[in-house]
Amino acid sequence: MGHREQLSILGVLISRGLLGALICGTIGLAGLGVGARAQTPSPPPSPSPAAAPPSTDIYLVDIKNEHNYKTGANVLKFGDQKKITDFVGYNNQPVFMPDGKTILYTSIRNKQADIYRYDIQSGKTTQVTDTPESEYSPTLMPDRKNISVVRVEADGKTQRLWKFPLTGGAPSLIVEDIKGVGYHLWLDDHTLVLFIVGGPGKSNYLETYDLQSHKSEFIAENPGRVLRRIPDQNKFSFVHKITNDHWEIKALDLRTHTSASLIATLPGSEDYSWLPDGRLLMGKDSKLFAALPLRGNNWTQVEDFTVAGLSGISRIAVSAKGDRLAMVVRHSN
Repeated sequence: MGHREQLSILGVLISRGLLGALICGTIGLAGLGVGARAQTPSPPPSPSPAAAPPSTDIYLVDIKNEHNYKTGANVLKFGDQKKITDFVGYNNQPVFMPDGKTILYTSIRNKQADIYRYDIQSGKTTQVTDTPESEYSPTLMPDRKNISVVRVEADGKTQRLWKFPLTGGAPSLIVEDIKGVGYHLWLDDHTLVLFIVGGPGKSNYLETYDLQSHKSEFIAENPGRVLRRIPDQNKFSFVHKITNDHWEIKALDLRTHTSASLIATLPGSEDYSWLPDGRLLMGKDSKLFAALPLRGNNWTQVEDFTVAGLSGISRIAVSAKGDRLAMVVRHSN
């Protein structure tokens, strides 16, 4: 599949203000190499063009890692939940800045998606982008001077990668000829992992792209929307939707360019985050689960937010120190 393929309108929200769940939501079976392709395409990652993104809230939760001297295990303890979004609507895609003091996120207001910044100490929210286009998936770039975003451009369907200076100023295009970017991850200052929206009747796929050579390398079909660096390893992880009901979190080794299966996701869940110690976190309904896949451990429930009235946990993000969690939940009155 070439970079210049038309952006699929199947599963992609056409309106600039309604891209929501695609930018909100491969390597064959476990053990296959980078070039292998999944046999069964997964469902489109977004709702139909007529559907509005669901109303969601972002909550901030403190994390403590307590050592149990009897069992020798580290036990996760979660503090009270603080809602950081007051606007009723689509609030999603939280990401911590490296110092752990601020959170960037996407919010759709008046059918317009922009990036906002929340200061944890002051509780103040400020708008970062304010353009006629829509911006999603805020990501700090390796230069730490800019954020990269997936921008839905003026035609309402072209999705390309742009950057905005943190200190303000005009945005600029990062990759010109790739027009179906759904999500992205920086591996270094010139290498990206890109989730590409497939053309009509074609699967979404994952690739690496080198900004210097302008070369890409296919990774997998039918990936999930979350791309993460694995702590203390030269690897990144992604969800591979092997079939409609069997999804796995996989790791791709950046040195050997080979992949390996780490763990099956919780049924129907594709959003996850890494703790600094190598544990994975994943939400399901009102519950939070953890696993240590590199040691063969499976998912174990570590918290239940039912009493707090929180449900529909989807995207989660962990601060660099592992002391805070930001999670997206279904809005409730």
